[in-house]
Formats: sequence, C-alpha cells, structure tokens
Amino acid sequence: MNEGQRTAFLQGTETHAYRYMGCHPELREGKTGFVFRVWAPNARSVHVAGTFNGWDPGVLPMERLESGIFEAFSTEAAELDAYKYYIETRDGRGLWKADPYGVSTGRLPDTASRIYSLGGYAWKDGAYRRAQARKKLMQNPINVYEVHLGSWRRKEDGSLYSYAELADVLVPYVREMGYTHIELMPIAEYPYDPSWGYQVTGYYAPTSRYGTPKELMALIDACHCAGIGVLMDWVPGHFPKDEQGLVEFDGTCCYELNDPEMNEHPLWTTRLFDYGKPEVRSFLVSNAVYWVEEYHLDGLRVDAVASMLYLDFGREVWKPNREGGNRNLEAIEFLRQVNTAVAAVRSNVIMAAEESSAFPKITHPVEDGGLGFNLKWCMGWTHDMLHYLELDPVYRKYHHENLTFTMTYIYAEKFLLPLSHDEVVHGKRSMIEKMPGYYDDKFANLRTFYGFQMSHPGKKLTFMGNEFAQFIEWDFSRPLDWFLLDYDRHRQMQAWVRDLNHFYLEHRALWQNDSDWDGFQWIQPDDRDRSLVAYRRIDRKGKEVIVICNFCPVLWEHYRLGLPRKGCYLPVLCSDSPAYGGSGVPLGAVRTEPTPCNGQEQSAEFTIPPLSVTFYTLE
Repeated sequence: MNEGQRTAFLQGTETHAYRYMGCHPELREGKTGFVFRVWAPNARSVHVAGTFNGWDPGVLPMERLESGIFEAFSTEAAELDAYKYYIETRDGRGLWKADPYGVSTGRLPDTASRIYSLGGYAWKDGAYRRAQARKKLMQNPINVYEVHLGSWRRKEDGSLYSYAELADVLVPYVREMGYTHIELMPIAEYPYDPSWGYQVTGYYAPTSRYGTPKELMALIDACHCAGIGVLMDWVPGHFPKDEQGLVEFDGTCCYELNDPEMNEHPLWTTRLFDYGKPEVRSFLVSNAVYWVEEYHLDGLRVDAVASMLYLDFGREVWKPNREGGNRNLEAIEFLRQVNTAVAAVRSNVIMAAEESSAFPKITHPVEDGGLGFNLKWCMGWTHDMLHYLELDPVYRKYHHENLTFTMTYIYAEKFLLPLSHDEVVHGKRSMIEKMPGYYDDKFANLRTFYGFQMSHPGKKLTFMGNEFAQFIEWDFSRPLDWFLLDYDRHRQMQAWVRDLNHFYLEHRALWQNDSDWDGFQWIQPDDRDRSLVAYRRIDRKGKEVIVICNFCPVLWEHYRLGLPRKGCYLPVLCSDSPAYGGSGVPLGAVRTEPTPCNGQEQSAEFTIPPLSVTFYTLE
C-alpha cells in the first residue's frame, strides 16, 4: 500500500481500494504470505484470527497505520482459509467482524471471510466486450430479463443450481427468448434469504449460495459469449445490522451516520451509509468499479436511489441539510462521484437508477448539473399502466390519460420501462392476475400490454415468470411454475413474448431513437371511447413501424387512421394471432387513400382485433 493509495483512500477519491484493502498475497523479505488491511479508526486494537492460527485472537495483532488503517502479514495463512477480524473496542468489548473487502465467504451459516485469489480466470468474452465498446448505448436495444437465481429454476430435489449449472440452462433460455441482458438481483453476500439480497454483509463477495467467485465469472462469461449483457442490482443505500457486517464496525458508527436519529432507516430497520466520510465513499465507489472490472459486468441497477436523495424519505421526523432543505447533499455528490468513476473505467456501462421521485436530471451529465446515470426506471409509467390495465375495459375510457401521460415527460430523462419483481409480490398479484375478465380475457389483456411496453419509447425490463404468465405471486423460496407451459395459453404467451422480443431486436425503429421525439409520433392518441391508441416508431433513416393498440374487447372495422406515406402497409405481428392464443381476426394488407385524417394527407381503413396490439410496416 503506497502513500498515494492511502492518501486517496483517506480523501474519499480512491476508485480501486479493493486492490490493497482486505486480504492479498504478498512477498516480504523473501517470504510469501498474505497481508490483511482493514479500516477501523476508533478501535483500541485489531487482530486477525482464522483457521490458520486456530482462531486465537491473540496470535496475529495488526499494526495501526495512520488514520485508522490496520495491517498485518502472515506466512501461515493460505488460500481458502477462513478468517475474521477481532476488534477490541474503546469500551473494552470484543467484536468478530467479516472483512468488509473480503472477496469470498463461507457457506451460510458460516459468516467468515475466505482468502481467495480472483486472478487467473481465463475470460473468453474479448470479442463481445470489444463490440460493446463500439456501440452507442442509447441507440441500441436494451431488453432486460430480471432474475433471482435461487428461484428461477431448481433441481428435482429442490436444491439450488450453481453458477456453473445456470450457465448451461439460464443462458440458452435467455438467448432463445431474445432478451439482450440479464439483471441479477443482488448477489453480493447476504445472510437473510427473505431480503432477496438487498441486505448486504459482503459487498465484495458474491454469495456462496451458488458457488465460488470464479464460477460466477464463468456464468457472466457464458452470457457474454452468447451475446447477452449482465447487470447486477447494487445496494449502496443501506446495510443490515447483522453482527458480522458493517454495523458499528469498530464499536462506533464507522460506516453509518453518527446521528442516532438519522442513521437508521425506519422502513427497513437498516443502517444508512455516511456519504460524508471519505473512507466510506472510497469503499462504495471502489465497490461499483470492482464489479465492473473484476466481473466484467455491463451495468449496475442502483437500488433505492430516492431513499438516498431525500433526508425525509420514509420518515415523519428528520433533520434538514445545512441549507435547510430535505435533500441529502452528501449522497447527491456520492452518486455523481460513483457514476463518474464507473464511466472512466468503461464508458458504456449501464448505470440505472431505481428512482421513484421527480428529482431533476437523474440521467443528465454531471458537468451539466445531473447525477450522471444513463437510465432511470420509469416507475410513473409502471404505476399508470398497471392502474389502467387492472380496470374493467368498460371504465378505461375514463382513465385514457394513463396511456398517454408518460409521453409528456418521456424525453426529460433516459428511461427504462420496468415490470419488475416489486410488481408481483406482497399481495400485488402476478401480472396475469392483475388483468380483468375471464381466463382468455386475462391473456389477451396481458399480450396487448406487453406489445405496448415493447413499442413505447424507453428501454425494457421484465421479471422472470412474467413471460409465461405465472399465476401466483413470486416466492423467493420456490422455483417458478414451469409446469404451466404444459397448458396452451401459457405456452402461447411465452411464444408471444419470444416473438415480440425478436421483433424488437429486428426493428431499429423500436429502439434507435428512444431518447428524442424523432423516434415517435402520435397518429391517434385521443380515442378514449374505444380505448385505442396508434403511433409511429421511427429509426434514424426514417424507416418506421406503425403500432395500433386496442385495450377494448371489441372488434373495430373500417377504422380510419392517417398515415405519413402513400403505399401498402402490411401487418407483420399481431397479438391476436391464434398462435398466441388470440381470436384470429383476419388481417391483410392495407392500402392508403388520398383522404386526410389525423393531420395526414394519406389514410387507410384498418381492421382492429379486440384486446390486441398490431404492428404494420410499409411494403
């Protein structure tokens, strides 16, 4: 650890702290061993204890360096040995803590860190990474499949698939279905299964539930070799109070805020990071860089950003900032710092903010006063659409603005349209169960909704199980109900989603101009009585797809729509096809006439099936 590294760490500007903090092999005075470093500024003393010294906390004392960093060197420690830090607090207590920078852990309930060398994995994804580096992120398709690894599938005996085994079953499925990315729900080590991974104790250690760090690398490598990007949920907003974790790490509020009235989140009973401490910023910024550099991740979905931005989030009592407001000024600067650091490592890494408020400029550049994310979850769209879809169609005309309101702000940020795990838990019901009507009506509604999502401006995300219309809510403790694919409607829904995903990939008009008005134009936004909208999606060369969405269970015939160009329009994909479980209303080519309509000189009469989305292209 050189002077420059130590200085950067203590100033909060270090982006690669994991290269010297934690445990690393080292050669000293001709002897090979492992060096341990930990930040515990208020500890009276710190020792390293593990399997290599009989877990005796007195054998390996650590030397206190400046500003609270402790260091020790051992020639007895070996690869895969377990270890913890024994911390003597100022008031005489003894704490056993896992390594905050530990890159591997034992299998639960073991909570010790493991000595593990990350180097040596032979990556095969060079061609994929070079190709990605040449792409402009927002001008390319992004269609994310959100996955909880422990409940996507399980073996016949109920045991979990390993990272390596998932490479053999998950990757081919995602490729066949036509998704561009997988988003892994948090896989940094966490002790409590019902937290789904959102209460992290090992920020640098992949969970041992599914195998070793290098096996995770192999899973990501397999995704890349199949042309699939990988995102990970990242949780820099809060951490749990498990005794082996970061909570009061040296006997005092070390990683969390010192103020007992503001350092705990009332909704989650977790501790909140102190972004004003330089060493905490170095820890978190380096962690984001670590996952991108060491595991070749293509992006991070940053969890609960709104809870970080606002001091009063979820609170009835709170303390204002130094300017008297409710914004967390230190968190704002931290988010700018981490987005800048990740972009410096790789310019086209996806940094997606799960942010539910109207905080301005989430996806604007830092130099323009923004936070520097390149995507924001459009949770307003999700809320409006689910409210609309849950209505009986007879009442939808009174809520037509739910279909159209998003277009008043869709270009204020760079948005991703999410149908995530949050929408299918805690009594919210599954996607198919949200839909009104009888059995077939539910499927027709959901097919139409998925077509609307895929053709609406914004990148896409859907949670596992949505694609085949799982009826029960998601349960982290059991696999998805894959047996449903034995039934026609579920198999047809999966086929619809697969074909829709591939249609999206094949038509640049649906993704090349996602972030400006050149890529979208309304044809018919106002037909609330028929619960119908129609619009154009346009690529950068002017090639377009016409989209007609009918959210009413009524067949509309001789429906006239204005069209921008003279010619013959062909129906190229329709959710009402019998192949997808639809009613099979016959559709054919539609030729324009010189009859003005919807502000266009040309128009044509369409047949519009009930509860359907249909895509047309100019012959």
